[in-house]
Amino acid sequence: MYNFNFHSPGTLDEAINLYNNSEDPKFLAGGMTLLASMKQRLISPSDLIDLRNISNLSEVSLNDKVLKIGSLCSHFKLSRNEIINDKIKNLAKLADGIGDPAVRKMGTIGGSIANSDPAADWPAAILALKSQIITNSRIISNKDFFTGMFETLLEDNEIITSIEIEIPDYFNYKKLPNPASRYAIVGVAIAKYGNNVNVAISGASHTPFIAETISDYLSNNFSNDFPEKTIAKDDLNEDIHASAEYRVNLIDVLTKQIINES
Repeated sequence: MYNFNFHSPGTLDEAINLYNNSEDPKFLAGGMTLLASMKQRLISPSDLIDLRNISNLSEVSLNDKVLKIGSLCSHFKLSRNEIINDKIKNLAKLADGIGDPAVRKMGTIGGSIANSDPAADWPAAILALKSQIITNSRIISNKDFFTGMFETLLEDNEIITSIEIEIPDYFNYKKLPNPASRYAIVGVAIAKYGNNVNVAISGASHTPFIAETISDYLSNNFSNDFPEKTIAKDDLNEDIHASAEYRVNLIDVLTKQIINES
């Protein structure tokens, strides 16, 4: 590691001011990716601005049918939260399947989606569910948020404050995890609102995406007899973990498993 300045602001305004007045700053949430990147000297920020003392970013609330999750809620906290377990139980199950206990204790939902790792679990859920990302300056639609591998619509000095999710009629997420990292080789999230079904995929491509053909079919016929291999393998990753063809089959298998459990 190398020398850097560490800041622990108590408010959003203080955090933004510190960022704007630093040479090459980074916001710190859980630090699961950021600190590992620093240790490997892939990045070398001049200042780390720790957001964990901003208390109102760690709350979960329910207003009518809208769940509001503070961006600094840890995966562990969300897996145990009574509101989430009551209203979207499989979202709590998703949180409980992330990484190992240390990662779940420290990692945050806001940090995960801001990092936009294509194999992370939260992005698929956020895309499938009717949701929006609230920042210190605006509201961003879930469909617009993820723009590329490790890229989002966020500005450099913008902070996610919360994620708002409309409670679905049904939600589930399944993945084939990498046995070492627990990241998704393929992850499938399905959210159902009346006759409207969204199927979102993580791990299979450079960015999480909506499987439009499967979503449209399931919106008209929510059963596991949907056409298989509707996603072109040319659009999917091919790496040491799985071939593109294998990922195509995994998407079909995981989708059917989710439907069978509905």
